[in-house]
Amino acid sequence: MSIEVWLYPLIGGALIGLSASLLLLFQGRIFGVTGIVSGAFFTKDRAWRVSIIIGLIMGSVLVYLVKPDFFNYQFKIPVYWMALAGLLVGFGTRLGSGCTSGHGICGLPRLSMRSLAAVLSFMFSGAITVYLFKHVFQIY
Repeated sequence: MSIEVWLYPLIGGALIGLSASLLLLFQGRIFGVTGIVSGAFFTKDRAWRVSIIIGLIMGSVLVYLVKPDFFNYQFKIPVYWMALAGLLVGFGTRLGSGCTSGHGICGLPRLSMRSLAAVLSFMFSGAITVYLFKHVFQIY
């Protein structure tokens, strides 16, 4: 087993945790990406939100420059299914009053029961969706 198998996810997870902690410490805000992105368009406190969005994009650019083979992936499903999935995630985010990053990365460590219920719902829904798409509809 190569070092990349466990090292890259470890570094990524540590950076996400550090980012979420710094945002909570300095801004008093939860690191929920959906709320950050929608707030960049619909609220007046845009500066820190836009900074995070730019940081996420630049992080991807940096990874591409260092390890371009991470981006050599052929999707097995059509683009329209991915677009539909994105719309459903957005709908679920609004319905659940928060996204996976907000509930999973910030809510669970604070022992929020609401976040626990949300994360369990996300995981259960994801498992059911994969089962249906892979075994029932044979799309994936």
